[in-house]
Amino acid sequence: MATEEPLEIRLQYGPPQNRVSRSLSITMRTPGDDYDLAVGFLLSEGIIGRTGDVLVSSNSELPTESTSNVVRVALAPDVSVDIDKLQRHFYTTSSCGLCGKTSLESLENQGLQPVPSGNWRISAAWIASLPNALRNAQRVFAATGGLHATGLFVANGPLVLLREDVGRHNALDKVLGRLLLEDRLPLENHVLLVSGRTSLELMQKAVAARVPVVAAIGAPSSLAIDCAQRFGVTLLGFVAENRFNCYAHPQRIEGASD
Repeated sequence: MATEEPLEIRLQYGPPQNRVSRSLSITMRTPGDDYDLAVGFLLSEGIIGRTGDVLVSSNSELPTESTSNVVRVALAPDVSVDIDKLQRHFYTTSSCGLCGKTSLESLENQGLQPVPSGNWRISAAWIASLPNALRNAQRVFAATGGLHATGLFVANGPLVLLREDVGRHNALDKVLGRLLLEDRLPLENHVLLVSGRTSLELMQKAVAARVPVVAAIGAPSSLAIDCAQRFGVTLLGFVAENRFNCYAHPQRIEGASD
């Protein structure tokens, strides 16, 4: 069976002489890669934006797991945290993502910018190969049939990183958090593939990481399409071995018109 347990994300921030600890969010997740999940969540919410915002001194000292259902992320003293913006207390579930984030204007106010166009294109045949590559790497899904997955691919290349979780947004946060901690952002020559449908919340996270192409095995929501169009992301849906739909910015696909 796929495991689902609550995780509390706690944030530590402020100057050395006046550190504050605050509970930020509770999410239902599959245990594992909890620290990555928390860091990815902070990235997508605009609280952090680079590796140096997290208070660790080297990769060898990065926490990889929480010891309970609470994970703590300490921010560097110079990271500014707007408490007023956090007062609404994030509450997430494995099914709905970040409830209440329903306007594209709120993403712009958060400081998100359109993703650069770049000068590369991906082939339709390569896109069609992605579902099999993702499925072959989903070890826990193969055993349980109950998890979502997010895979990060180099454009026209191999799978770089995969994470599984009962929550679609958690799987993506685990990928993005790990990459931020390894100082591998932005992702301007990569493609994300998600195993289910694409929501506004998933697009928000992709834009925060500067991902130019988001593909999904399922359908996108109307707000996901609006977000992709506004922020310059190529959005693909119903990706299968012999077909896919493109909902925004087809110019990154070989043979497609701009």
